[in-house]
Amino acid sequence: MIEALEKSLGIVTSACKAVGISRQTHYNWYNDDKKYKELVDDVENIALDFVESKHYKNIEAGKESSTIFHLKTKGKKRGYSEREGDDHDINVNIIRKVKPAPTEDNG
Repeated sequence: MIEALEKSLGIVTSACKAVGISRQTHYNWYNDDKKYKELVDDVENIALDFVESKHYKNIEAGKESSTIFHLKTKGKKRGYSEREGDDHDINVNIIRKVKPAPTEDNG
């Protein structure tokens, strides 16, 4: 099962189908067997490493959204972050300052 989880990058349903067990059996093992739980948790790290490698490839390829995401998450210590509500507050203030264009009715 651990090999199947590695091949499926931790997708439980796919791994269970590959080895012919139910998802419930997997979760019973996971909850009852400390060693099995450790091995499954290690597979999650393998999957995360895989995704991170794709993320870095996207950055190398110039994908702006990946670069922004990376700076927002990993670059916080260097000041790359967004304060919640800033965009909303700015928009509200802009909306309040805008006056309607003159028409025949309002002058």
